[in-house]
Amino acid sequence: MILLKDVHKSFGPKHVLQGINLAIPNGKITCIIGKSGSGKSVLLKHIVGLLTQDQGEVQIDGYSVDSMTQKELFDIRRNIGYVFQGAALFDSMTVYENVIIGLYEHGEHDMDILNSEARRVLSAVGLLPDISESGTMHFEKEFALLSARKPSDLSGGMKKRVGVARALVGSPSYIFYDEPTTGLDPVNSEQIDKMILELSKKLSITSLVITHDMFSVFNIADHVAMLDNGKVCFEGDAHTLQITEDPIVSEFISRFQSDARMQ
Repeated sequence: MILLKDVHKSFGPKHVLQGINLAIPNGKITCIIGKSGSGKSVLLKHIVGLLTQDQGEVQIDGYSVDSMTQKELFDIRRNIGYVFQGAALFDSMTVYENVIIGLYEHGEHDMDILNSEARRVLSAVGLLPDISESGTMHFEKEFALLSARKPSDLSGGMKKRVGVARALVGSPSYIFYDEPTTGLDPVNSEQIDKMILELSKKLSITSLVITHDMFSVFNIADHVAMLDNGKVCFEGDAHTLQITEDPIVSEFISRFQSDARMQ
């Protein structure tokens, strides 16, 4: 479980986090929402140890992140998969190279292991056919074709899936998604939501999703936390989010509902 206890962070005179108390439950999908500048991305950077809080504590599995040695912090990060906004694939690399780069850079050069992991994660995100239905020869052909493609050959939805596949390498316990449906049309957005749900259930992964897409929140969230001015102004399930009478939350939701009616 991930716990944030009274976490504060300032950058000069700007107080970004002002006493965050939040629990990210294991095996669930938690969505973090809020207006731009509310502290969502800063919160995420504290969890992975890229930033150190001015006050308070961040815990992962009972261990305090800011008191970890570099080796301990490295081990924790290896247990967290990170899906960057826009997928952040390397344009000069193939799909295969993009997926296995982390494993390779950490010293794994055995091609059988690298190939096996690439097959596993690309299958997990729905980019390869079910081998039990398609047969080994067809599966291997599709794997070879997909592996050789460059990001420029992929649709937006496929790029997102490759980014998720890369995050799944090494079977992390946690996976963080930074705006996973940004830039996608409604059909592809819904497919990404479905994939996040399937991965959470199939792999028992704890998912943390930073998003502005309220359709996604209502589709996938087990748990929702809304930030406002550096504080948690709402925490609960998606149904409670929809019916709350808190004025800050209601205004945020009403803007989403207005946008939905205009579409």
